[in-house]
Amino acid sequence: QVQLVESGGGLVQAGGSLRLSCAASGLTFNWYDMGWFRQAPGKEREFVAAISAGGNTDYADSVKGRFAISRDNAMNTMSLQMNSLKPEDTAVYYCGAVRNSGTWWAERALRKYNYWGQGTQVTVSS
Repeated sequence: QVQLVESGGGLVQAGGSLRLSCAASGLTFNWYDMGWFRQAPGKEREFVAAISAGGNTDYADSVKGRFAISRDNAMNTMSLQMNSLKPEDTAVYYCGAVRNSGTWWAERALRKYNYWGQGTQVTVSS
């Protein structure tokens, strides 16, 4: 079965950096778009960043220029480098996977993702 396992969350001061990782198994990794989503307390899960099967990337406006998504198809892993973190970045971060439908762009629609990890907490203190 498909498994996505996130790691790398933690507590960091505003302005600091964290690197999240997602390890995938049970799927042909390079057939899938991969994405990061986050959910803060009392809020809906929202799109953060995505990378297509072909390596094209997309970012939410709120993280553009601060976060960088990448993937290693040989290792079946995806990462999110988060720099210049702000208190409003505090959330549980989830890794998701969706089979690429032949498009060149990275899928950002949450409803299309059908595999999810358990989430990792990121807390940014002011």
